[in-house]
Amino acid sequence: MRLQGKTALITGGNSGIGFATAKLFVAEGAKVVITGRNKETLAAAAKELGPNALALAADATDIAATEAAIKQGAEKFGKYDIVFANAGIPGGTPLGSATLDVFEKVISTNLTGVFFTVQSALPYLNDNASIILNGSVISVLGIPGYSAYGAAKAGVRAMARIMASELSPRGIRVNVVAPGAIRTPIWGAAIATPEAEKEFEKRIALSTPLGRIGEPDHISKTVLFLASDDSAHVQGQEIFVDGGAVASPSGAPIYRG
Repeated sequence: MRLQGKTALITGGNSGIGFATAKLFVAEGAKVVITGRNKETLAAAAKELGPNALALAADATDIAATEAAIKQGAEKFGKYDIVFANAGIPGGTPLGSATLDVFEKVISTNLTGVFFTVQSALPYLNDNASIILNGSVISVLGIPGYSAYGAAKAGVRAMARIMASELSPRGIRVNVVAPGAIRTPIWGAAIATPEAEKEFEKRIALSTPLGRIGEPDHISKTVLFLASDDSAHVQGQEIFVDGGAVASPSGAPIYRG
């Protein structure tokens, strides 16, 4: 029960990494406020999470809605000890055919929305709280077609360091968890059928030193570490949870033998 007596906010908490983290936080004793855009998945998540969770509809790009949800959650469960700014969207922006609309949506959700989630939460945040931002290996891997996404996630890393400097006087820690390829709905058509998912897993495994796709719990347990007192002296850091894809890419199966 590492989060006993604590209150957490998780944006995008109705599916994937966010929902896995919400379940783990509740199991560890926290009261959890989750936000998301899809009311149906929010309702299903709330039902599974039980009485120690509150699910509120809010798009991360709608600052007023986000502020209102954060305030409502604080009124129910008290000030926050943890913020996991997890909400994000995919979006390809290949050079030569990218559209301004997609580019701006990716930046708005994955960067601007993250900043204003943290800013909106500050008045309701306890001193010595922990803020975790969701990054990505795409910020460093140079994967073709993802300029906007990579730029947004690199911006998240930069923001975390600046926020850590600004919030250290209050004892508030700000860190980043950077997932590699994780089995979540964000992959869309790539895992739409069992056959497609199997082929996708095979492709990811070949390029990952540990030879497998990551699971949401790999991320949620890292977020738990950053949220808990176990990481009390960790500040301004980025932890890659990617099976070695960033640190040791030459160890991937595709390069062996």
